[in-house]
Amino acid sequence: MRVARFSTGGDPVFGLVELAADGGEHPDTVAVISGDPLASAVQFTGERHALADVRLLAPVIPRSKVIAVGPNYVDLARDLGQELTDTPITFFKPNTAVIGPDEAIIYPDFSNEVGFEGELAVVIGRICKEVPPERVQDVIFGYTIGNDVSARDIQFNEAQWSRAKGFDTSCPLGPWITCHLSVEEAQNLRITTTLDGALHQNASTSDMVHSIRDLVSFISSYMTLLPGDVLLTGTPGGVGLMEPGQTVSVSIEQLGTLANPVVGSRNNPAGAQQ
Repeated sequence: MRVARFSTGGDPVFGLVELAADGGEHPDTVAVISGDPLASAVQFTGERHALADVRLLAPVIPRSKVIAVGPNYVDLARDLGQELTDTPITFFKPNTAVIGPDEAIIYPDFSNEVGFEGELAVVIGRICKEVPPERVQDVIFGYTIGNDVSARDIQFNEAQWSRAKGFDTSCPLGPWITCHLSVEEAQNLRITTTLDGALHQNASTSDMVHSIRDLVSFISSYMTLLPGDVLLTGTPGGVGLMEPGQTVSVSIEQLGTLANPVVGSRNNPAGAQQ
């Protein structure tokens, strides 16, 4: 099951996506469902749209929080000169940072070095606290793709990362939530990131230092997780900087592709090109 949040010109609605690769009766369509699947049972309305005719939105706008993880791949820690820790390093991105597929990442006028970080994102499906690793499957609603966009010059010059990683448009999510994967399947997916078609990141989620089960268990040990909370599981090596006018695309097998153009801010139309 793939849950999309989309618009046909009016208010956002939810639907279930059926792709041609599935071999179903309605290839590349989205069937509208009533309500929010994170809050109630799925009920079809009978309305269906071609996927090409709808505007996909961020599949979830967290009511509570986006929790991101610091270095969780050996090659990233090496690239950035950071040390891996015995316990995960976590931080928050506000829900106002969330955007969807094809929405613009706005280059902030306070930075000259904005980078991409393609990541597997875990969507929590139920209220939970102190989840043991063996019960993590029970609290996950599904998986989507995230991009932990970061102002690198700010990140490495300020003790806290709120400004560097929390600015508006710094958390693209999408294109939908894939719900049919087990934790073990999600832990063995190829993840790639391209910038204007050039490959920068190419790794597997199996390369994580702290696994999905360990991350959910650790984070829930000190905070309550709510339905719709998003956990960004860290990015592999190969991160790089973006310029206004470029497009960054993050792909994860079985999940799809999340692409976003980069544009200059209102106060600094040329961004880093000034």
